[in-house]
Amino acid sequence: MITSTRRVSPDKSEVRIAFSLDDTSEVKDVEDVNQTFPDLEQRLQPVPPCVALRESVQVYKEHCRMAREFHQVKHDIAVLEDRKRKLLAELVEDEKVAVEIARLEEEFRRLMEENRTLVTVHNERAQQLETLCLTSRTTQDSS
Repeated sequence: MITSTRRVSPDKSEVRIAFSLDDTSEVKDVEDVNQTFPDLEQRLQPVPPCVALRESVQVYKEHCRMAREFHQVKHDIAVLEDRKRKLLAELVEDEKVAVEIARLEEEFRRLMEENRTLVTVHNERAQQLETLCLTSRTTQDSS
């Protein structure tokens, strides 16, 4: 066990640091200490632990776990944003289709009305023609 006591400046209190170089059991459990996480800003990268201090190793492990979790969440967000973009594109396309359907329905309604009108006029003209033909025959027969 090595113990060191230092006074940083005359107006500051003493700082005591104690550590042992004998207990390296935590070193085996530490992940790759040079691990980097490209998604994290440089200032947020996990700082390699002091392997002699169990608490330092635990903090490092937790920091690495949180960095991996951050990476996963960031990936999930990207996937969801891509899905959102695709759904919005589908929605825009569906709205265009809905507008086209409404236009076609209106055109169909207008054409059906025009057809009814034309059928009515046709029937009236056919009846008038028949009446004229009968009148014409009767006039020819009487002459």
